[in-house]
Amino acid sequence: MTLHRQPGDPSKRVARHHTTTRSVPSHQRAQRSRCGALLWVALLTLHLPAADVAPRLLLESMRHLRSGPTREWSDFPELAQSDHLELHFAASPGGTSSTLSVRQQDVKQNWSVRLNGKPLGKLRQNENAMRVYFEVPAGRLRRGDNTLHIASTSRRGSDDIRVGAIALYERSLDRVLNETTLQVDVVDTTRGEPTPCRLTIVNAAGALQSLGAAAGPQRAVRPGIVYTATGRAQFGLPAGKYTIYAGRGFEYSLATAQLSLRRGEQRQLTLNIRREVDTTGYVACDPHVHSRTHSGHGDATVQERMITLAGEGIELPIATDHNRHVDHAPLARQLNVQSYFTPVIGNEVTTAVGHFNIFPVAAGSPPPDHRGTHWPDVFRAIRRVPGLQVIILNHGRDLHSGVRPLGPAWHNALVGENLRGWEIGFNAMEIVNSAATQSDPLQLFHDWLGLLNRGWRVAPIGSSDSHDVGRHFVGQGRTYIRCPDGAAGKIDITAAARQLTAGRVLMSYGLLTELTVAQKYLPGDRASLDTPTIRVDVRVRGPHWVRADRVALFANGQLCREHQIAADETMPGAGILCQQTWEIPRPGHDVHLVALATGPGIRPLYWPTAKPYQPTSNDPTTTLVGCSGAIWLDVDGDGQSTSAYSIAQKLVAAADGDLQRLLATLADYDAAVVAQAAHQLHRADELLLTTDAQRAIRAAAPATRDAIGRYLQAWRETELARRDR
Repeated sequence: MTLHRQPGDPSKRVARHHTTTRSVPSHQRAQRSRCGALLWVALLTLHLPAADVAPRLLLESMRHLRSGPTREWSDFPELAQSDHLELHFAASPGGTSSTLSVRQQDVKQNWSVRLNGKPLGKLRQNENAMRVYFEVPAGRLRRGDNTLHIASTSRRGSDDIRVGAIALYERSLDRVLNETTLQVDVVDTTRGEPTPCRLTIVNAAGALQSLGAAAGPQRAVRPGIVYTATGRAQFGLPAGKYTIYAGRGFEYSLATAQLSLRRGEQRQLTLNIRREVDTTGYVACDPHVHSRTHSGHGDATVQERMITLAGEGIELPIATDHNRHVDHAPLARQLNVQSYFTPVIGNEVTTAVGHFNIFPVAAGSPPPDHRGTHWPDVFRAIRRVPGLQVIILNHGRDLHSGVRPLGPAWHNALVGENLRGWEIGFNAMEIVNSAATQSDPLQLFHDWLGLLNRGWRVAPIGSSDSHDVGRHFVGQGRTYIRCPDGAAGKIDITAAARQLTAGRVLMSYGLLTELTVAQKYLPGDRASLDTPTIRVDVRVRGPHWVRADRVALFANGQLCREHQIAADETMPGAGILCQQTWEIPRPGHDVHLVALATGPGIRPLYWPTAKPYQPTSNDPTTTLVGCSGAIWLDVDGDGQSTSAYSIAQKLVAAADGDLQRLLATLADYDAAVVAQAAHQLHRADELLLTTDAQRAIRAAAPATRDAIGRYLQAWRETELARRDR
């Protein structure tokens, strides 16, 4: 029998063979017909093109692997199945390349993939669930037994991962990933035109799906993610079912479509998004932006960084590559995205005693000397940079070069005091770094409040610290600066920096918290008030795909009001999650007010919030945070906003060494003033530990006694940390 294929139609084939013409009984003819049909199917299967052969499932289940001795996260079992995966399978390879597909979850370290002892590639360093593919060169598969081996090559800490659903395709990677073609157009209905955006492609198993051909000068592509600067993207996909999401960062709605794509199909999809969060009068700034091109790690090229900035709606990005001054403006013009943002030259001054983002930097200026080992030397070098206004302390609780700048060995967080006696030379600090979140999501928030109480006028900062296209994406943590925002490509950089250092900002990580006092004072303002009560208005904003569950008000860092947000308070589509008004008694002395909103982190892959970077617990829970800048209440009407430290300094001086007299006076002041007074008394000779002092403290007013107790607890923590160094 000879099998012939009709040209141009692979589904139509004709079998030509010779038979005799003798008569055959009917029952024999039926039996022969059935046998012929079976043979026909078998021959068709043998001669189908490779694209029609279903993949071979080598491992159906997901396996839990762990590098390191301890469990990384509590959502993994106590015991892992192994520290590596070794899979044996038989193959009958042809003479062409094939493709191996793996589903992975929670991969943080380097994990190598080897086939028959030779490197095939690495799993993606990405904690999000995704399906990845590896091209298997011709000749790599052996006839008979083959061995696939996946293991970590890192020796730093533990990494719990899951891998499985491993499949082998008897065709090239290009053919696997381009079985279908999808074109997506995204329109901003507010303006009625295509918009830069980020597309997220999730397969039926709930994982980011690797894509086929999608390269282009105005696109950035990673597994399950396409950024497009034009609002249009075309890419290949394996046949299957998918959910497509389109968004443009925090301020925009999220469009969703579900598709079932057949092999050979070409589809077009239009998705509409619109602005949901009103940020009129504020500019969206990400003051911590990297590229692999200039920082040397991560995966985003500087060209891709321009596309991702436009796609996330960041209007004022600060280039902060390590110890380098980089001007993104020429490249933004080259890629035709200059109307979407105003690039700013900056630098992450990376020292042995902390990392500091600085900007704006005059073009052509040399980077400052980053070799200083004391803050006075570091800040002296930084301040020589022409045009400089902003100095941000980055990730103050993270360990780099053996130093945690705001850790208890270096810093008493309760009273905002550097234990080496160094000046706080920065004027802003990261409250949230979305690529390096904390196990305690509010730790840096409270550190900031302690600095304000000490008298350091430090602005709260949200940033992304993004080095990547899709792992920790740019603009997730961001800072809104109060300044004219009419033309995103023509922002007055100097004026924006001045507003930031004045504290006229809102810190955003999935939520935006606006604070108004007496219906006219905003963050960064000094409010002169003489009424017996003060009206405080708080509005929490966010798109429809986030949720806030709590809003709180702090006076001098002390919680004074709190509200649990019910689901029926939100205004779907209006971008308002909560509106809350409090009437508070006029404080007895100058204070600063700050509003804070929190909500549950986001698990879906269209905007996932990262697990803690250097965790202090194995709880993987994440939290959205939005906080206002501080409004200073000039209660005594002297035209100044006096810090808790300055108030305490005057009270300590007036007491003239009489502790009982001081304690009686402190009964009229809040816990922040009490803590500052306790620190001023105690730091030199540990006065508060004497028998007489302890007796006097026990007799003090309950609130004063409790505040001193909290101070002594913080002091002991710093002493233990310093001794352990």
